[in-house]
Amino acid sequence: MALIHVPRPSPKAMNPNRPVSSLLLTQVEHLQHAERRLPLRYRTEIYTHAIKTEAEAAAYIDQVTKAIHEAHADAAGRRAQRPKPKGGRKTRGAAERPKRKLRKKVSTPRKKKTPHKK
Repeated sequence: MALIHVPRPSPKAMNPNRPVSSLLLTQVEHLQHAERRLPLRYRTEIYTHAIKTEAEAAAYIDQVTKAIHEAHADAAGRRAQRPKPKGGRKTRGAAERPKRKLRKKVSTPRKKKTPHKK
């Protein structure tokens, strides 16, 4: 496999005080939506409409990402602690369903139509 040389970024590329871009604001909005679905103990106290710089956006993204990972790890731990049912889940297959009894249709004699009187 051929090596691909990637040049180092210029020192000017890292500027935490740069105003936040629309791409970062969109990512913050998506993470805020995901954060709203977390239990309260995992949520941050950051007001996202006050984020104005790339450093603030990066801090918020970092905190929410860590909170999501922590919430998923805690949930997986709780699932692992639950005792499994001994007999398993009992389901009846389609072949085991009781057959329905068919009722015979009883034919009733039809009434003769009487012509309408005027």
